[in-house]
Amino acid sequence: MKLNTLLGGALSAAMATMGGMAAAEYPEKPVSFVVPFPPGDLEDVLTRMIAEDFQNEYGVSAAVVNKPGGGGGPFPGAIEVANAPADGYTIGSFVIGLPVVGHQLGIDDLTPAQFDPLGIFLTYPFVIATSADAPYSTMDELAAHAQENDVALGHFGDPLTPTQVTKALAVNKGFEWGSDAAFDALDCNTLASGDADVINTTLQLVLPCLDDIKVLVSITDERINLVPDAPTAGEVDPTLDIALWNGLFVHKDTPQDVREKIIAVAQETVKSERAQNVAKETGALVYWQDAEESAARIASNIETVTRIEGLLE
Repeated sequence: MKLNTLLGGALSAAMATMGGMAAAEYPEKPVSFVVPFPPGDLEDVLTRMIAEDFQNEYGVSAAVVNKPGGGGGPFPGAIEVANAPADGYTIGSFVIGLPVVGHQLGIDDLTPAQFDPLGIFLTYPFVIATSADAPYSTMDELAAHAQENDVALGHFGDPLTPTQVTKALAVNKGFEWGSDAAFDALDCNTLASGDADVINTTLQLVLPCLDDIKVLVSITDERINLVPDAPTAGEVDPTLDIALWNGLFVHKDTPQDVREKIIAVAQETVKSERAQNVAKETGALVYWQDAEESAARIASNIETVTRIEGLLE
């Protein structure tokens, strides 16, 4: 009887050990955070902070992998995340365009149902700005001026959300841009040289000449701390309440316990002093919006983008 008891105990212990080996605790191997853009911009900087904190917290290698696309958009990196195993070892750091409009481009791997947001952590400080001596200081004054004068708009590309919002604002305010063009750089020199009368750019690119320009609108969730008098696009026109954001995404079948470990680190990172310093220095908004709120935001953004597309047809 004692022998049977001992054998049974040994077998149970062996099975428990084997079970632990079969279901190793996440993470046990290197983790990749895929950024579908070149290194250096805000999403890259903050995602690197998250990866560094993840590595320190769990003791496994965690690195940012930059996979920009060409021509049509930053899709190779997003497609890699979509096709990776749903195990939390390949995490996407995606801008709004991928989950909101990527699927409309005929790429099945980019359907909204393919990914789940873990959380949104960044709003880019996009603004609509003009020279300090321009004869308008608000969108309403710009609209009145544009009724009798050609106003040239500079932007980073027509498909981008901030550009679409800027053009939709013009439609809803009852005026047309005299001309518009995409630029590789939109900074202090663009306005000073007269290459464009109004530019749609990120605030950090015009910080050196902030005293020489006027910010008419910020295309952000809330007002930017560096230009607090500039209203958001949503304040000017509630139907255009949308911003260019970035968040963390995983394959929809990723286990919940794995998601929670990634989220726990990211939440702490964005609250850290070094992450909040990025916000203070650039005008970006750095925060954590949880998975449920992020999913609702994406659904709302899809409706807004559809409405904008209808305006600009």
